[in-house]
Parts: sequence; structure tokens; C-alpha cells
Amino acid sequence: MAKKPSKPNATLANPHKWRLCPAGEHWVSEHTLHIPPSKKNPLGTVTNRRSHCAKNPTGKDQLYPDEILAISEKHFSKLKTKPCPHLPKYKKNGSNYDDLIAGWTQYWNEVLTPSVPLDVNTVKALIATESGFDPKILADKKNSNSARGLMQINNQARKILADEKGELKEHYVTATKEQLNDPSINICAGIRWLFRKHEIASSLLKRPATWEESIAEFKGVRTTTKARALELMKKFNQELETLNKCKEP
Repeated sequence: MAKKPSKPNATLANPHKWRLCPAGEHWVSEHTLHIPPSKKNPLGTVTNRRSHCAKNPTGKDQLYPDEILAISEKHFSKLKTKPCPHLPKYKKNGSNYDDLIAGWTQYWNEVLTPSVPLDVNTVKALIATESGFDPKILADKKNSNSARGLMQINNQARKILADEKGELKEHYVTATKEQLNDPSINICAGIRWLFRKHEIASSLLKRPATWEESIAEFKGVRTTTKARALELMKKFNQELETLNKCKEP
């Protein structure tokens, strides 16, 4: 049986109602623990460690894979605001991740409170144009540090998302490269990265960026040719238009 989460830290606000642990702690799922040999126990032992909340060394808000998966499994199928399932080009794959898109979009909207909330169809159109809904895709098969998964998170972005001494001020996501192949972990990290790109675009524009401008920043249009930038955004807007049509009467 899992241990009950401890009482919240009174000095920190809980990040979100779906979180399993108080602020400054993270969830660790039940796992096998190997205790190495010692003088008293020369053979070592293997024990089963129950699920529990563990304190983050810095006390800041960190999301780790165990909790990401637990949150998505418990809450996301119940949500009502989901992206349009209709993307004929991708057939069945186009609706495989709608629950995860809905859940992590709502989560980050509620945690980061943008003045204009991120829309679920925007996220789905971004995934469609980044990976074609292939969760195991690697941008460069010869380079494990290249962009990977549904939202094409590269290793540099992965490190920034986890770095409590880097450019992010709060609300971190820590995962290994391999864990980013999991759809829920990838979408959670990818949307958090999109919010960071929203901050960057707003700073560059010296005004609040639109989500389309944030998508452009996510896709790296400033560092590519004008023709390539136009092509990237045209594909994104085509997919978004298709998704938005199902909202119309």
C-alpha cells in the first residue's frame, strides 16, 4: 500500500491540484531497492520500496516521470476539453494522444496562468507538424541528442527544462532522453518548453506574443531561411485550420 503524501509545506503553494505530493516534493513509485553488501550483510539484500513522496533537494517545483505518468493515468481521460479528433491525413494516429494533449495543456495553463490560455488544437497541430504523431521518432537517427518524440524535444531543451540554476525560474521537468519517448512525458515537457518559447518571443517582441508567434519560436524560424520559415508555419496553420473547423457549428 502506498504511503499517504505528507502535509503541504506551509511556506510554498502547491503547484497544482493533481499533484501527488506537497510543494517541494516529488512522487516516487513503488520500486525494487538493491542494498549493497556490507560487513553486517555480506550478500546484500533486495527489498521492495513502497510509493512515497521525496523531498526535492532545492525545494523547488520539479515534475519527474513517475508523477507525470501517475497524473495522466488518473485524471486525463475524464477531461471534457479535448482537441478535435479529426485529422484525416494521420488516420487513427491523429487521435491517439488527445487525452494527453488535453491534460497537459490544462495543467500548464493552470500552473503558468497565461493571459491568453494555450488551446488544445494549437498543441495538436504542433505535434502533427513536428512528428506526425510518431512517439519514437528521432530527428537524426545517428545522433541521440537530436530532437525526439511527439514534440521533438532535443537534448539541450531537455537539460534546460531540468536545470534549476538555468534560464527557467520555476516549474521544472526532469526526464532522461529515453523517457522522452513516452508520449505523456514528451507532451508534458514539450508544452512546458512551448511556454518558455512564449516568454522568449514576448521578450523579443516587447509585447505579449501570440501563440502562433510562440509556435514560430518553438520551430526555430528565426534561425532558418525565410522560405523554410514560411513553409513551417504554413503547414502548422493548415493543420490548425483543419482542427478548428470541427468547433464550428
